[in-house]
Amino acid sequence: MAESDPAHLVRPQDRVPGEPTSGITREQAFAVDGMWAGHASTDAGAMSGWHHHGDYDSCIYVVSGMLRMESGPGGKLVADAAEGDFVFVPKGAIHREGNPGDAESHLVVVRAGEGPAVINVDGPAGEQ
Repeated sequence: MAESDPAHLVRPQDRVPGEPTSGITREQAFAVDGMWAGHASTDAGAMSGWHHHGDYDSCIYVVSGMLRMESGPGGKLVADAAEGDFVFVPKGAIHREGNPGDAESHLVVVRAGEGPAVINVDGPAGEQ
């Protein structure tokens, strides 16, 4: 991209499906060298499958609803986030996310890195 390139607007109806993981719906807004940005939603009471984001660091902003992030050895570290909170997921961190609330959650996700943006796995990282 060059200084003279225009800004791009992506409206909700223009987002494309993101990489699949059970229990979470991802929509891609932008994917350029070194960055991915999009929207994710999770139904009330749902939990995603285990996954990681390869060589991408991820920043998640909770627009509405709740986010439960399980990660760490055995997946035993739990962080509950609510509307207005940010969550950082370092590259390669195996995790799953859920929605313990009673309404669908909506998240804005921005990733910095390269390679595959989503890698689904069978389970959490083992005990250290």
